[in-house]
Amino acid sequence: MIIKKYVVNNMNEAMTRIRYELGNEAIIISQRKIRKKGIGGFFSKKVIEVTAAVDNEGSGNKRNTKVNGEKKLDINDSLEAIKKVMNRETKVSQKLIRDNSIEINSKNVDDKSDSSESNLMNEMNEMKKILNTIMLTGTNANGKSELQEKLENLDLNSEIIEEVTSRITLNKKNEDETEKLKDALAQMININKPKDEHIIVLVGPTGVGKTTTIAKLAGRLSLIEKKKVGLITVDTYRIGAIEQLKTYADIMNIPFSVVFSIKDMEKSIEDMSECDMILIDTTGRSSKNIMQISELSAFIRKTKSDNIHLVMSSTTKNSDIKTIVEGYKVLNYNNIIITKLDETSTYGSILNIMNYAKQPLSYVTTGQNVPDDIKCLNSDEIINLIMGVETIC
Repeated sequence: MIIKKYVVNNMNEAMTRIRYELGNEAIIISQRKIRKKGIGGFFSKKVIEVTAAVDNEGSGNKRNTKVNGEKKLDINDSLEAIKKVMNRETKVSQKLIRDNSIEINSKNVDDKSDSSESNLMNEMNEMKKILNTIMLTGTNANGKSELQEKLENLDLNSEIIEEVTSRITLNKKNEDETEKLKDALAQMININKPKDEHIIVLVGPTGVGKTTTIAKLAGRLSLIEKKKVGLITVDTYRIGAIEQLKTYADIMNIPFSVVFSIKDMEKSIEDMSECDMILIDTTGRSSKNIMQISELSAFIRKTKSDNIHLVMSSTTKNSDIKTIVEGYKVLNYNNIIITKLDETSTYGSILNIMNYAKQPLSYVTTGQNVPDDIKCLNSDEIINLIMGVETIC
């Protein structure tokens, strides 16, 4: 058995020196705050004296792993050792508190004004910091922390993983990792309660479900909220798009108009001036085709709408999300609708889309049923979906 004492400024420094000199199998036996030796030490800042030990005969701990030739500290062993020390020191500290006295090293002058309760809290806080550091930075055989792997499994992109990890690390609340993760996600989620503006425009790439989504919105507003709604479509390119939306309009008994030119747009809006809400479906365009996006922009400007929703599918690849949201920014969308949540088993794309778009979420769609499968989710519901606590189906 090798036993060594270290005088350090903080526990992070102690852990580093102990690992370097004694190895990953070393455990902390005790720690206490002292002042440096000598007369000058009386006026100096307190330091920490840490005693650590290692069994030099049984150092071959099989639970430790190697990554890139370097031995990594096994998290379970470290946590178990620290918990034992915390339990032992808590019992000792409680006894000292009952006796209303704290042991003072005969060779050092301690500050007698410090209460025993304060010392106990300081020591416990130091140990909690060590536990949090190990939980966040401990790596597995792949060289990734458990937290990083967990976030990757939630289908979050690398930028968000980095930000979430940073937020959790900076969180000083006395919470477990799950609660800290929820707090971090909540800070990154922006929800916008849909406004009853006169004209609502839906834009987005092909195949994301804009036409079905606008039919759901029309059904929600006309059948449930009892508003007078009008439907306009600019999508004259896709085969069957006009017939599909006209069928929905006939079923809901609401006015419907097809726009072929910018002049048609002005006339159609004027004809529906008595409607409470006018919903406008647009042609799906590639975000990389600048000419097509510019053509679409001319139609949208004629609507004079301040309520433009970018429609995105939750099944969109992470590598494509940024390209799409950047390409459509010229249209000045100010809300996000995310569709097809029923077609995926992970929901990290919700946060990925909001993060790149920098705009609030207004609606999500969860199936093909009109008008039922469109919802306004709150922050807690989105967090539960992202973390896998809840699923759509």
